[in-house]
Amino acid sequence: MHYVIQPVNLSAHLYLVTCEIYEPDLVGQFFSLPTWIPGSYMVREFAKNIVTMSASCGGVAVELVKVDKSTWRAAPCAGPLLLRYEVYAWDLSVRTAHLDMTHGFFNGSSVFVAVHGKENHALTVDILPPAVGAEGWRVATSMRLAGAELYGFGRYGADNYDELIDHPVEMGTFVLATFEVAGVPHDIAVTGRHKTDLVRLSADLKVICEAEVAFFGGLPDIDRYLFLVMVVGDGYGGLEHRASCSLLCSRHDLPVLGKVEQSEAYRGFLGLCSHEYFHTWNVKQIKPAVFMPYDLAKEAYTRQLWAFEGITSYYDDLILLRSGLIDSSDYLQLLAQGMSRVWMGAGRFKQSVAESSFDAWTKFYRQDENSVNAIVSYYAKGSVIALALDLTIRKVTQNSRSLDDVMVRLWREYGQAGVGLMEGEVERIAAEVAGVPLDDFFNRYLYGTDDQPIEELLALVGVRFSLRAALSPDDKGGRAVGKGRLSPRLVLGAKGAADPLGVKLATIFSGGAAEGAGLAAGDVMVSLDQIRVTNSNLEVMLEQYEEGDRVIVHAFRRDELLCFELCLQAAPMDRVELSLLEGVAASTLAWRNSWMAGS
Repeated sequence: MHYVIQPVNLSAHLYLVTCEIYEPDLVGQFFSLPTWIPGSYMVREFAKNIVTMSASCGGVAVELVKVDKSTWRAAPCAGPLLLRYEVYAWDLSVRTAHLDMTHGFFNGSSVFVAVHGKENHALTVDILPPAVGAEGWRVATSMRLAGAELYGFGRYGADNYDELIDHPVEMGTFVLATFEVAGVPHDIAVTGRHKTDLVRLSADLKVICEAEVAFFGGLPDIDRYLFLVMVVGDGYGGLEHRASCSLLCSRHDLPVLGKVEQSEAYRGFLGLCSHEYFHTWNVKQIKPAVFMPYDLAKEAYTRQLWAFEGITSYYDDLILLRSGLIDSSDYLQLLAQGMSRVWMGAGRFKQSVAESSFDAWTKFYRQDENSVNAIVSYYAKGSVIALALDLTIRKVTQNSRSLDDVMVRLWREYGQAGVGLMEGEVERIAAEVAGVPLDDFFNRYLYGTDDQPIEELLALVGVRFSLRAALSPDDKGGRAVGKGRLSPRLVLGAKGAADPLGVKLATIFSGGAAEGAGLAAGDVMVSLDQIRVTNSNLEVMLEQYEEGDRVIVHAFRRDELLCFELCLQAAPMDRVELSLLEGVAASTLAWRNSWMAGS
């Protein structure tokens, strides 16, 4: 098979794709677009973006029949069969495709049809530039060269369809930087308007990559790795691939020339890079059996996403610490903020992390105004479970083994061997590494909704765990910043945003004052005790009251003005704060150093 893709209308955001099938099925060739992309567990219906489609054989039109939402059948022909279709690309994310006069980006799952019965056949693809309006454009992809020059338009190749769609493509006037890890070139392609210190970014990413390669004991079998970075005004996201990752970030996330201090935003971007690079092993190689191979026509259910995303989320910032890019104080701040995201949601008492993994398709990736009250993140709580598991293994083995040993064993026995993980395999391997049964741990914290004994476990490594109330709506947890309060901060039990009329309530927290009074998500508060309320004055207004005071709120629900009586509550103790214990025993200090240094 041979594909050709070319931007044909930058203003209309259209790619033209052709697929030539040399020996089509004699009884009629079926082909389809995936409904989801690996790494993002939501049915996205990529076929909806196909604008026009036709088929021909020897210049003669061939009838096409659509048989379901993403599958077509071409009438029998002797071949070769040529499919020709246009794809609308206007989603600026790491998951689908985007095209305008500034650049083009696509994932293969959004643009390349799978030819049924030929998914394991080798193929080639010509990536062509726009006919006009693309002066200075180049191509960045980790796909194998098959005639094209590195970073040039031309022919690329893949051994099968799965490989074809696992190499995203960026085209445009991006800037490039490169470094080497374990003898393998690692490139960074940055597109968008920015003033990035590429030397510093390359040096920092090199440190991260070297630390993770050392962690697993080597790279998978890749010839080159590519960081694709799209820079926008406000954005954040990442998606892993076998030899690359797609990253979306804000301009202020990247290091700027002349600025030596490491900003909080840049620290977050490094954590994102660390996360996606760790996936090169954990989920791209070590993966659930249900993903081998991927069935991209329907959901692939597993209760193991906590291990692939949660464990990766645990290690992403820990790697920054172990590689020396951040210090222990910064690490504990990041860890506390991640834990706070779990403690802030009542959903952790209603949905287990195993259920969160299984229901990712319908709940985690399709969140609504009540999600914080009903579900838990297998990323955030999965990371806390990984921390608890790491410290538990250290506890029962007297710090001779850890979660590091579990991950290395999973890499050697499953990732390198190409064997998928059946349900429960991660738990079994962890118990074997620990040398003791861990059924109670997993039943309570993974399959149940109990909080882990984090305070006790962190004390083993000389870290103090405490909970405090949020000092402001923007308080993410960690070290308290701001003046101390003489009285508790009062809250409505709701999350709001600015609205021309007042404050629009986006979320009503379970058990809060707003819920008790009957307020609902979507209501627009206009007054508090007959004084106009806005998003900017709400906090100041609440400071005039005391816990337990009753206030009258007027709010619009749709076009109806309603009146509610609220009993004000103190802000809940749901922000995690972590700090190093002073004067700890030498044995505790040794455990702390082992955990933080990875020895």
